[in-house]
Amino acid sequence: MAASRPLPVTPDLPTLRAKLQGLLRFLRDTLSISNAHTVDFYTESVWEELVDLPPETVLAALRKSASEAEVRPSEARPLMEAEGETDMTDFPKIFCETSQKLVSVEAFALAAKYYSIQNLGICTSFEQLLVVLQGNQNQRIGKTLKAVEFMNMKKSHEVQAMSELISSIADYYGLKQVIDLGSGKGYLSSFLSLKYGLKVYGIDSSNTNTHGAEERNRKLKKHWKLCHAQSRLDVSELALKMSKERKAQNAIKNKADIEEVFNNSLTNQEKMSTSDFLPDFSGSVISNIRNQMETLHSQPHQEENLCFENVFPLIDLLPINAIEPTSSQQIPNRETSEVNKERRKMTSKSRESNIYLPLTSFITADSELHDIIEDLEDCLIVGLHTCGDLAPNTLRIFTSNSEIKGVCSVGCCYHLLSEEFENQHKECTQEKWGFPMCRYLKEERWCCGRNARMSACLALERVAVGQGLPTESLFYRAVLQDIIKDCYGITKCDQHVGKIYSKCSSFLDYVRRSLKKLGLDESKLPEKIILNYYEKYKPRMNELEAFNMLKVVLAPCIETLILLDRLCYLKEQEDIAWSALVKLFDPVKSPRCYAVIALKKQK
Repeated sequence: MAASRPLPVTPDLPTLRAKLQGLLRFLRDTLSISNAHTVDFYTESVWEELVDLPPETVLAALRKSASEAEVRPSEARPLMEAEGETDMTDFPKIFCETSQKLVSVEAFALAAKYYSIQNLGICTSFEQLLVVLQGNQNQRIGKTLKAVEFMNMKKSHEVQAMSELISSIADYYGLKQVIDLGSGKGYLSSFLSLKYGLKVYGIDSSNTNTHGAEERNRKLKKHWKLCHAQSRLDVSELALKMSKERKAQNAIKNKADIEEVFNNSLTNQEKMSTSDFLPDFSGSVISNIRNQMETLHSQPHQEENLCFENVFPLIDLLPINAIEPTSSQQIPNRETSEVNKERRKMTSKSRESNIYLPLTSFITADSELHDIIEDLEDCLIVGLHTCGDLAPNTLRIFTSNSEIKGVCSVGCCYHLLSEEFENQHKECTQEKWGFPMCRYLKEERWCCGRNARMSACLALERVAVGQGLPTESLFYRAVLQDIIKDCYGITKCDQHVGKIYSKCSSFLDYVRRSLKKLGLDESKLPEKIILNYYEKYKPRMNELEAFNMLKVVLAPCIETLILLDRLCYLKEQEDIAWSALVKLFDPVKSPRCYAVIALKKQK
């Protein structure tokens, strides 16, 4: 492994557990809000059961809290903190002790803000980490491919940021192989291979994705070559243009000087030195040029340097013998051409090792990578927006395989996580679950619930309070549920209506289409009855809007819990030298922006 530099200090396991304990105290009182389903909002009188305030009061308080956070972001860490820790007793009373209903929106929003990842102080700076990993290097200065030409803006942002981090970790550890789990369309894998010269295996469970990734990688290689060809052409044209301009200027000047000399005296002409012909080129300038030429020939010939061949102008600007020929210039043109061909062959061979190979395989926590990758060596394992259980399984594979020296995982789709303590009454043979992972939450037998995990896919900084979620579509679905309950006697419906709202012209049209999709006889419902339900609940639409905003405020806390669980799991492993949560992406561009990163001890 490469020589290491000290990595940024991160919170230790006792500190993280203290943060986790405080978060759990808050969530024990608030999970009922996160787990309430908007489909059942009216049928189960959710507002009356959980909130003891008018909806107008809730909306006004949340909008005020959001606007104050924008004006004074430094005040996000609220109230008393004793040695970096706080307790629910530090916050004003949020819930009524007897009814357990929400009574203080201001305190609720303040506590939720405190228990978000950003304000708990558990994140490591992305920029700080890059500085340590890259040392004196600066990868950002290098040529940047306009990735938006073959990716959308969101994917371009994610791929460029994550690939830079991964390549920096690979350089830090002296690694050349990367395994990309859940590689999907192969954007990250292709970028790592083409831009950073890494050998990447992209593994995806979908055969369609694998074939699509191969074709996309082929197009990307073509695009990449065009970018480099254009770059070489641009530089060569610029160098040639500068050469011609300088030649023209000096030709005019030389002609004038020569004419003047001839007019003065033939004797003076014989005494004239080289510097008289080229007064701009003093001895020091010629010396500098000679040094630059020697430096150029002493450097390894990379692809970027090839664009200067046959267009280097300095030798044409000087008189004969002004610069001593180097060994490469002494080679005849035919031999020089052979040398260049050989060098290009070597470059081509070296590029063959920088490959991206898409593979199809369903990955579990127990997957044997040696069975999938024959030439598995010391490597990194990564995942960009790995769905559901694949994110925690990536961490388990990392901890159980000695060849894997580091992991960088950005998860998504929290609602698809399997929870060990969600359905305890059901028999299940599954041994490894998506949540929880760490010992503390297992001992607590903690369960979030699917609706809470679904709400974790929201995030306060990504959804503007006051604009919020598409309230009308949720309102339509909640009223429809009441119609189904009253008119068809169905209290729980396992079927999904789907994305019908955008295709409907009115609430009446929405109900008719939905009932048909659910296999219910819509002819038994007259138009008047349907519209009566709409008129009955329309004045209460603001309740649904306010309640959804409460869920949005809580969303970062659920995400914090899931990510803290993963980080604590890594901290519990003995052979891991360093682990951290890093805010890798701009949350406005990419909602799931936190990466879980870990590196093993160097041997």
